[in-house]
Amino acid sequence: MPGRHVTDHQMRLFMKLRQEHTTEIAAAKASISRATAFRIKQDPQLPSQKTKPRERRRPDPLAHIFDAEVVPLLKAAPGIRAVAVFEEMLRRHPELSEGVRRTMERRIRSWRAIHGGEQEVIFRQIHEPGRLGLSDFTNMNEIGITIAGQPLDHLLYHFRLAYSGFEHAHVVLGGESFVALAEGLQNALWFLGGTPLYHRSDSLSAAFRNLDADAKEDLTRRYADLCAHYQMTPTRNNKGIAHENGSIESPHGHLKNAIRDALLMRGASDFDDLDAYRGFIDEIVSRRNARYGKRIDAERAQLQPLPGRRTSDFEEVVVRVSSSGGFTLRKVFYTVPSRLIGHRLRVRMFDDRLDVFIGGTHLMSLRRGRGHASGKHDQVVDYRHVIHSLRKKPMALLQLVYRDKLFPRQEYRRAFEILLDRLSDKQACKITVELLALAHDRGCERELAERLRKILDAGDLPDIAELRTLFAPDPARLPTVNVHLASLNGYEALIDAHQVGDAA
Repeated sequence: MPGRHVTDHQMRLFMKLRQEHTTEIAAAKASISRATAFRIKQDPQLPSQKTKPRERRRPDPLAHIFDAEVVPLLKAAPGIRAVAVFEEMLRRHPELSEGVRRTMERRIRSWRAIHGGEQEVIFRQIHEPGRLGLSDFTNMNEIGITIAGQPLDHLLYHFRLAYSGFEHAHVVLGGESFVALAEGLQNALWFLGGTPLYHRSDSLSAAFRNLDADAKEDLTRRYADLCAHYQMTPTRNNKGIAHENGSIESPHGHLKNAIRDALLMRGASDFDDLDAYRGFIDEIVSRRNARYGKRIDAERAQLQPLPGRRTSDFEEVVVRVSSSGGFTLRKVFYTVPSRLIGHRLRVRMFDDRLDVFIGGTHLMSLRRGRGHASGKHDQVVDYRHVIHSLRKKPMALLQLVYRDKLFPRQEYRRAFEILLDRLSDKQACKITVELLALAHDRGCERELAERLRKILDAGDLPDIAELRTLFAPDPARLPTVNVHLASLNGYEALIDAHQVGDAA
């Protein structure tokens, strides 16, 4: 073929074939031209025997420094990068050209192949159906998800079966924790309909950080109890050895890429609420699982049966309601109805909510807050819990610690700021508190907010009397209905008459 050199194999093949075929046929079978065939007949020496060793076309630019300086550096610091060695040589020898970087990198790579230390070997494993499930968390902040325009700081809990590739993902609002692991793992197992023999996770370093020895032991025990409830043997990969969790570490990237692609096709990364975003993640994971439907069905048959019920996926603490009308938990202040002041409450902490109990009675569920990374406390406030007391002391609103969290919607905060700017502090606080009370008493929080937006956009101030008339009826003006209960003597007479009739 033109432009290609004849190899020793082609030449040997031609010499063998020409003993039984003509020169033209033997050349064709050896994939060489007729002219080359006649040239080979004249000179039967193999091509490799004719090749002269290639000599350098220019002086070796590293000859005077590689053995003398580079090699000692590689021996002293085996893990050093080739680019760092090159930069050091440039510093020592300014006359070196930038163009020898690749030459030095190739020379270092060749030296390490012969004289370098041993490297870690990754041992590929055979995965059996129903044997191993893996859990891990991955940070999703780089995706840029927003909820109603506000950035969502969150992780994604990711569960995967090593054999079939079944996946489950769960949005985690806090950091890596036992509560998040327990909730996400149990959701995955109950959706799957069975449990594997082994469950592997990383060391959950974030969950153990800043914990004392007793807390770490308690967390380890709770994780062991969780796995025992589902008849799974808990295992962990060695700290810092990510490839031991490779069956889920690599799918992290694939799942994130699928989410990015779906967001691009969706045309926006903003969602109306958290439930909408969670539904979006569930849909993507379901599509990915559909590709492995047959393998997943085959593995389901090998899974262990589920227990009769779920186990706890929460952390329970006891708090006391202070005179401020709430309690502080994990650097977050939560308001509760003032009738609970002085009471001790049991709080079950889930990843996204708190369930509040007094004794064995469930009182309410609260959105879970998170303390700031800087150490600053946060507040989760419901104005309905404190509005009755605030009406008695409206000036308390002016310097209230959690004032910004008290307003249920942006329109109420905007109204307060404009009132402060145009009226006295006392009038502004009184009108704002009455607006909140009106929203609570008449159950018109959204409608009142829309009305306030129109009033403020027009440059006017809200008129409480007019708004009360607009959102009538006033509960104080509702007619009183008196119900007169019948005397029980009439029922007694009916019973006696019925008994007399039966006797007759």
